[in-house]
Amino acid sequence: MLALVLKTLDDNKVEEIVSIDLEGKSAIADAMVIGSGRSARHVSSSADHLISRIKQEGFAAARVEGLAQGDWVLIDGGDVVVHLFRPEVREFYKLEKMWAADVNGDDDDAERVALS
Repeated sequence: MLALVLKTLDDNKVEEIVSIDLEGKSAIADAMVIGSGRSARHVSSSADHLISRIKQEGFAAARVEGLAQGDWVLIDGGDVVVHLFRPEVREFYKLEKMWAADVNGDDDDAERVALS
């Protein structure tokens, strides 16, 4: 599922995609993916497209929060948790820094994903 998430976000021009490996470190998921949209509309439409792709590929229905607002959308796909932000909201919460440091004591587990 991680590969599907990363490809779909890249196809939708989501920026600054980061993947954090949580396997064996957290019970909530095996991976966390964080990305930024250029606007609330971009965040919402990218999230909506990702939810559709997850469903098309036969994965369990993803749980979603924040889709209508588009500032921060959380998609819980089971094995992969996805956070899509507007850039200023992402900067405020600094989720990847918090999670990577929490998981391993530093931010070495946060990987910038370059797909294009």
